[in-house]
Amino acid sequence: MRGPAGVMALLLAEIVAGGIVFIFFTPLWNEVRPGFFKLTGSVILTLSIGDWASMSSSVLSGSHAGHLSLRLVEALSLMTLVWLILMFAGRLRVARFLGYLSAALSVALLGALSGTASGSRSFALFQLLVGAAFVGAVLDGLLLGHWYLTDRGLTRTPINRASLILIVATCVKALAVLMGGFQPTEGSAAFNPLMTSAGLAPWVSLGMVAATGMIAVMIKLTLKGSRASAVQAATGFFYLAVLTAFTAELATLVRFLPA
Repeated sequence: MRGPAGVMALLLAEIVAGGIVFIFFTPLWNEVRPGFFKLTGSVILTLSIGDWASMSSSVLSGSHAGHLSLRLVEALSLMTLVWLILMFAGRLRVARFLGYLSAALSVALLGALSGTASGSRSFALFQLLVGAAFVGAVLDGLLLGHWYLTDRGLTRTPINRASLILIVATCVKALAVLMGGFQPTEGSAAFNPLMTSAGLAPWVSLGMVAATGMIAVMIKLTLKGSRASAVQAATGFFYLAVLTAFTAELATLVRFLPA
């Protein structure tokens, strides 16, 4: 894959993978009502279809990894649609089972996408997995914060856990940026040369990761308040984290694909 559409395909794949894994592999199923999975599933489905479109327009002819990724994102979109329909139909057990399968499929998608990287495939996979945890934590935290508006009896446990996951994911993301180095890369006409050939991208990414970390700490501190408005304030901070985390990940992925 190549160009802005390729970068967007990578980012959307990370968001989808992180979002699915966090909702099905944390205790949320036993903590929130099915409506939360309907909400989150609808968002994930929309992002997955967008990923499908971005990948279709950016995959390179003859790229085995790119075409495999395209097939996997198609399957992921369809499977997400099926478990979402089952959720609305009240077939919760089957929907949950397919949700687990879709999570595994999303990780397989990241594995296939690592083959489109310009450098080491193993390091590319590490970067994609870390990125998925980073942006997925932000997405699910934001949606969870909104869910408290509809479920007034929900305890603080889920959103406290989400804020802790974000703090940990931010620390690992910072490490991943440092491991990627700060040297300039081969420039591309599709991007501003300051981001690639001038080596600005990793500095932008690191700065936005640091900003996300500060926001995550503020979320954690805000949730110590006893009033219901504390959750609303934390949700507002998650909005800011969307801006900083997604900008950080875009800056990382600009250097990911071949020029």
